[in-house]
Amino acid sequence: MPQEAPGRPEEGTDAPSGRGRTVIVVIDGFGIGAMPDAGALRPGDAAADTCGHVLDHAREAFGRPLRLPVLGALGLGLVHPHRDLARRTRLPVAAGRAALGYPGADTFAGHQTMMGADFSRVTVARLADHLAQVTAALRAAGHRVEHLDGRPLLLVDGSVLVHDNLEADPGINWNASARLEDLGFDGILAVARTVRAVAPVARVIAVGGHADGPLRGFVREGDGGTVGLDTPASGFYRHDGLQVQHLGVESDHTRQLPELAARAGIPVTLVGKAADILACGAAVRRPAVPTADVLAHTMEAVRAGGESLVVANVQESDLAGHQRDPERYARILEQVDAGLAALVALLDRPGDRLVVTGDHGNDPTIGHAYHTREYVPVLIHRPGVPGVELLPDAESLADVGATAAVALGLDPAGLANGRRIPDGVPA
Repeated sequence: MPQEAPGRPEEGTDAPSGRGRTVIVVIDGFGIGAMPDAGALRPGDAAADTCGHVLDHAREAFGRPLRLPVLGALGLGLVHPHRDLARRTRLPVAAGRAALGYPGADTFAGHQTMMGADFSRVTVARLADHLAQVTAALRAAGHRVEHLDGRPLLLVDGSVLVHDNLEADPGINWNASARLEDLGFDGILAVARTVRAVAPVARVIAVGGHADGPLRGFVREGDGGTVGLDTPASGFYRHDGLQVQHLGVESDHTRQLPELAARAGIPVTLVGKAADILACGAAVRRPAVPTADVLAHTMEAVRAGGESLVVANVQESDLAGHQRDPERYARILEQVDAGLAALVALLDRPGDRLVVTGDHGNDPTIGHAYHTREYVPVLIHRPGVPGVELLPDAESLADVGATAAVALGLDPAGLANGRRIPDGVPA
């Protein structure tokens, strides 16, 4: 993306006179329709529409429309017209949609891009094609390594599985997973770091938790010749104590929004999965998976008062997509909507901003358990700015981060990628 010239932040509807509180709520896996290239990997994905299909399924399953009054008031129905979404609002909002700005559809790449990184080039690779190199690196680090049952994944020190990530598109990410009763998280992380040093993929994810049995019982084949742990089936997400750390490709985190805000003296809070995957040494971290906890931590950070940046990820929507469970997805959306009502009430000062968006799609009705490459909503509540505005399409999630930077009185030229979304037209 072209970079902004150094200097003052751009003027516009998202450039308030004084810094306030900016809250970015990422509904993980919440797409609003397929991007033009969505069917390149799987032709059926050209029909992906997470939002629309969940709304349609909910009306049939529940016998009523899904109750999303706040998302409707924030302009969701303006950018994704649907019979069950309001087409008018009296809130001071700007509403649009964003293309992803990175290949594939991935939570880590999505959040890094949104915060200002350039993830336009990531390498896609199966672990099977790099087994010798990874095995050599682990053995050189003193680990015992064997191929599990002769399949293209590794068992390290009798407890850690190194495998393809089956929740993302084939070859996007690798995992190092173990039960915490078998090995502490520091040990799992050490294995993941050794793998990261030689891995060509966007991220290596260290995962520790409590499963329903030995992990080898939850290994299955994925698409594209991948083999890995079926993490949702293992029970990791259902049991307490889950620990996750995402080790991404080299990126200049000093040129991402959290660090930019922290250097300007703005308190930063990272909530939910955002606490696991975003870098900022000064940030307060509130990791959580249950949506109620994510919303509670977000509210707590907003109530602290004073200028601030809060980035929160609602992960359970994405998990419902992976589980191909549109009814659970619908209930999570209603829970999120109720939480957004409280945030809209709190963020009532001129200069405050609430940005509701997504990182990719995850259509639970599409026929597979992978992410879908979709546009995501960009819904901005703007107290003190009169009227309702329809924004032009953003070329990248990085533009969402740059727009948030301007709202905080920061120069988006400090980010490695992205520019403020231009003014739109009255709705």
